[in-house]
This record gives sequence, C-alpha cells and structure tokens, in this order.
Amino acid sequence: MELSQIKHSWNEVLDNLLAKDRIAWLAFFDARLVSFENNKLTLDFADSQKFANPHDFKKTRNPAHTQLLIDSISAVFGIAPTIIEQ
Repeated sequence: MELSQIKHSWNEVLDNLLAKDRIAWLAFFDARLVSFENNKLTLDFADSQKFANPHDFKKTRNPAHTQLLIDSISAVFGIAPTIIEQ
C-alpha cells in the first residue's frame, strides 16, 4: 500500500469514522497524511494551528479514538496501521 492510495480514499476513511463516532471524527478530520512506511501512518496536525481560532484536538484524542480510526482504515483498506502523530 502506498501513501497516495491512502490519500486518495481518505475521505472514505473519515466518512466511516464519522458514522462510528463524531468525536473521534472531529479529533482526526484535519490530519494531514505525512507518510506510510512499515505499516506506520504518520499524521500531522500543524494546519490546525493556522486558523484564527485554533482547533487543536490533541487533548481530546485518546486511545479509543485512535482505535476507531484504525478500525475505519481497516474497513476501507484491509490494513491496521500504527498511528504516529507529529
């Protein structure tokens, strides 16, 4: 699996996540996909700091939300990557 493939269908992952848990979706909707290597998906949230009113949900994200994201990725792509946050 290539990062470009994940990026191409990322909205499908987010739609799946939204259907499961709106809070988890809010916690990850603005993530930028940085890399996918050795089954590790690296996410960057730097863009969330660019808005007039920051909406950094880092404190909101927890292991359960991350697992829901992994489950959504698995539903779309059939893989269960480790999530790395930058």
